[in-house]
Amino acid sequence: MNIVELQQAEKHYQGVQALKSIDLNLQQGEVLGLFGHNGAGKTTTIKLILGLIKPTAGQVRVFGDDPAGDNAYHLRSQLGFLQENVSFYQQMTGREVLTYFAKLKGCDKKQVSDLLAEVGLEHAAMRRVKTYSKGMRQRLGLAQALLGQPKLLLLDEPTVGLDPIATQDFYQGIARLKAQGSTIILCSHVLAGVEKYIDRALILGQGHLLAEGSLATLSQQTELPVRFHLQGSNIQLPENLQANATAFNGGLTIQVSQSQKMATLQQLAPLASLENIDIHMPSLEDIYTHYMNDIQHMELS
Repeated sequence: MNIVELQQAEKHYQGVQALKSIDLNLQQGEVLGLFGHNGAGKTTTIKLILGLIKPTAGQVRVFGDDPAGDNAYHLRSQLGFLQENVSFYQQMTGREVLTYFAKLKGCDKKQVSDLLAEVGLEHAAMRRVKTYSKGMRQRLGLAQALLGQPKLLLLDEPTVGLDPIATQDFYQGIARLKAQGSTIILCSHVLAGVEKYIDRALILGQGHLLAEGSLATLSQQTELPVRFHLQGSNIQLPENLQANATAFNGGLTIQVSQSQKMATLQQLAPLASLENIDIHMPSLEDIYTHYMNDIQHMELS
């Protein structure tokens, strides 16, 4: 059974198509990166999965059931959600906030202390939320989303306000949840930090599904080049590579197709004047930019 299933899902708001014929199947233990520009349809997709809105057309299923149906209450105990801009009662302490949400969700209150420690707020548990920094509130929001050990976790810009160490800790926590069998949908604009933790990416643009698949699959589909950054003095390239080379940061950059990567490396490695080679495969940010450029070209045409 798919944990999340969208079949030709659409959503219209007063004549505006926010989402257009989206298909998605998400299995247990998968981490999906959901990406797109502002207004691309990411929030609408999340709301459909949470059951906050119903599709105008098509079908949405979560754990095999309609998340917006009359009998969807039992589904919500299996969901965790962190929105981009978290807001809590300012006069309550961090512990009181989590205890309150644990009661609403029907969770064991014993989780509260463990979660506060897990997100690094144990020292501030008895402080009022109004004294928390933005990063601390974000961590409290994450603890709230983790109450009840949800089987499906939806995170919208979860690392906003977190410092680099806290961000790294967060993604290590995502890896642990995945290992425990949780299914995770992760929205983020900070693409560089996300790519090694997701199994698949889904890229939306103007409500359309632009691309979906593993990074390896999307990289091949876009046919983006591999870049070799070469450092050294008076590097003498083989003739067949000279046309692909440009000066870069005191060295040279060569762009070749992905299928030529190993053959090119074999040609470069023996060069006597070569001091260092950095190989840059197409990144998630490169792939995302490629599809966003396609959208812009569509708008201009």
